[in-house]
Parts: sequence; structure tokens; C-alpha cells
Amino acid sequence: MRPPLLIKNALRVALMDDARTELKDADILVKGRVIVAVGRQLDEPGAQVLDARGCVVIPGMVNTHHHLCQTLTRNIPAVQDAKLFDWLVYLYTVWRHLTPEAAGIGAEVGLSELLLTGCTTAADHTYLYPRGTTGLIDAQIEAAHKLGIRFHPTRGSMSVGVTNGGLPPDDCTQDEEAILKDGERLVKEFHDPTPFSMCRVGLAPCAPFSVSPELMKEVASQAKKWNVRLHTHLAETLDEDEYCLSRYKMRPLDFIASVGWLEGNAWFAHMVCLKPEEVRRLCATRTGVAHCPSSNLRLGSGIAPVREYLDAGVPVGLGVDGSASNDSGDMLAEARQAMLVHRVRTGVKSMPARDALWMATRGGAAVLGRDDIGRIAPGKAADLAIYDLDKIDFAGAMSDPVAALLFCGTSHRTKWTIVNGHVVVDGGRLVNADEREIAGRANAAAAELLEKVPAHR
Repeated sequence: MRPPLLIKNALRVALMDDARTELKDADILVKGRVIVAVGRQLDEPGAQVLDARGCVVIPGMVNTHHHLCQTLTRNIPAVQDAKLFDWLVYLYTVWRHLTPEAAGIGAEVGLSELLLTGCTTAADHTYLYPRGTTGLIDAQIEAAHKLGIRFHPTRGSMSVGVTNGGLPPDDCTQDEEAILKDGERLVKEFHDPTPFSMCRVGLAPCAPFSVSPELMKEVASQAKKWNVRLHTHLAETLDEDEYCLSRYKMRPLDFIASVGWLEGNAWFAHMVCLKPEEVRRLCATRTGVAHCPSSNLRLGSGIAPVREYLDAGVPVGLGVDGSASNDSGDMLAEARQAMLVHRVRTGVKSMPARDALWMATRGGAAVLGRDDIGRIAPGKAADLAIYDLDKIDFAGAMSDPVAALLFCGTSHRTKWTIVNGHVVVDGGRLVNADEREIAGRANAAAAELLEKVPAHR
């Protein structure tokens, strides 16, 4: 049995409780996987002590939307300046060559980036399965277990190819019966609904332009039967609006409601193109939003009405999205991007630093349907991100150390990241893996994928 863990003398501890309490010169005591005390001058004989002088502690951040396989296809010149649909059409030609081995390596890269920047829980959306390929999510779960991150994989899918009016090539789609069977397999094999669970599985058909309404309905029934969450992309671009109006005679939110997805167990990525009355529907149904500001800017998709979501009471978390549309898995940078972009959309006072950090922690926990993570309090999971501000890039910023995490700093790595009571980043380095070794394997896998694409040669 491992000894207790005692974080001592933290410059600030942002609890992310309802009162948004911040403690000065504070300690945190962890026993096993649970926080047991928060206060000053705590002591525990035999504890492992982390001296957090000069450090800010926040709850481990929660990433609500990612595509881990895409870490192997970021920064490709052919799509550096493409909008979403053009970007997808090209990258389908690369992703059709994915293997379980590549998926595992991609997951190691993306999950490592998240841990190093203070994220302790990550949701992923893997939706392209080359014909005859299985085991992509299995490999990702294995990578998450190795690194020690809390993981919410979602079984994505595409079933409507270009021949039937969809966007993806036919050979990038799957038979719907096979999709439903594999979703059942993954839930039964890996989903753990208990408190402090390290793995919860969701079901996630890709988007209205790549799956059928019938599949959406069947998956919603599965989710209700097994009490798991639903996830998809929605209302990301004006092109998607036009597609849904043309094909279904409905806007995206009306379409998703028509297939049984507004019943309180779903969260949607992006949600850029919504009307005020649609925002109210999200709140009424407790439907969550994964806000992905960097990706939306990178692809020119727009700026989601996040201030309106928050003011209406819609659960909102942050997502780094795919590393081929963000090109980074830096969770602290995503929170900073969220803080900045909404000052352009809705005014300089509309997104304080603490609201962005709230979305990254408490908001993300709510979006994933969890009340055991996202805050620092006795009885909550021991998931913590600890940042050392005793550095040149924070010099002069000590009048507000918590806000300094977003306003200042060039290196976003934590000093320590703790997940489920385990130190998984120590001194800014991974504890359970060698990042150079991961990077070497990832670069080799990426080169192998691109070599199979004639247009890239």
C-alpha cells in the first residue's frame, strides 16, 4: 500500500468549489486515490511530501473532445489552410490506413501531451475504422492505462459513404450491425461506472453527414439501455447547416432531437452555429458542449457562443480536438485560447481567466457526467495539476498567481501531475514512459501512414 501524499505550502490552491475559493499557503493531503483534507499546516506521519512553494494547484483538467489517432497526421502541408470538409476529404485518404498499432502510438503521444500540461481526464472520439480493422480503441485504452490517465473513450462510427450522399469514401465506413456489436463489446469489456473509475466508454457516431438517422436512433437506445453517454460532432460549420437542411429539412439540433439525442445523456463537440432559442433547448435538456476554440479557429469554422451557453446554464467543457486540426494537445493553452477568443466575440470582460479555468475543470467534469473529479475537496478524486510559477516567464505576475497561469507563461508543463493519487508527471517529465521514445515511434508511424497516400508522395 502506497504512503499518503502531502502537498505542502502551495502559493495558491484553486478549489473550483461553487464559491470559487482560493487558499493561500495551503496543503492538500491525499490517501490512496482520494483527497482527505485541504487546509493549512497539515501533517501526516510517513507521507510522501511534495514541497509546492511558489506553485499554483488546480484540479486536474478535463479534456472533453479529442481524436488521438490524429496526432500522427498533424501539420500536413496539403491541409494547413483547408476548411473542415476539404480537410476531412483529404485526411480520409490517410486515416484509411490506420492500424491498432498506429492508434496506440497516437494515443501515447496525445495523452502524454495532456498529462504534461495538467489534464488528468481525457475523452476521445475515434470514428474511422478501415475495413476489416478492429482493436483501435483497445490499443488506446492500453496506452491510457500505461500512462496513468483517466480515460473516456467513445466508440465512433461512420456508416454513410459518398455513394449514399455522405462525406467519407465508402471504404472508410462500416456496416451498421458491426458498429452496434462493437459498441456493445467495448461497453461490456471496459466500461466502469463506479466512482473514481479510470475508464468509462461512450457511444459516438461521427456526425450527421457520415451516419444514418437509423444508426443514431439505435445507438441512442443502446446508450439508454447500458446507461452510458452519447457524443458526436454537431453544428460545427455552415456547411453542416446546409447539409442537414438539404438532406433532412432540419437544422442540426432539430435533427439530433429527432433521433432521440436530447435526453440529458449527451454532449456535442463544437456547437458553433446555434440560434438563441437552440441555446435554451440545450440548457433545458442538460446537454453538454465540448468547446474547441483552437480547432474552430484553425479551420475557420467560427467562434462558438460560449458566453451565451454559460449564462444560460449549459454545461461547457474544453476540448483540444484532433491534433490534426489543433496540432497540439496543450490543455493549458486551450484554456488560454478560450479566454482570449471570446473577448473578441463578446467583449473584453466576457471571459475572465477563472471562467476559462472553470470550463477546463468543473465544466468538463459536468459535461462527462462526473461529480468525483474537477474540484479539490475531501472525498473527491486526487487529480491535481501543480504549476511552478517561480520562473522568469511568471516574474512580476504574483499579484494574481491563479490568473497568471493563462495570462503569462511560455512553458505550460506542470511540475507535478497527479491522477487517482499517483504522481504521473514529476518535474515536468512523464513517470511511466519516455517521451523521446514515444516521439520516435510516432514519427516512424506517421511517415509510414503518409507513404501509403499517393497524393503525398
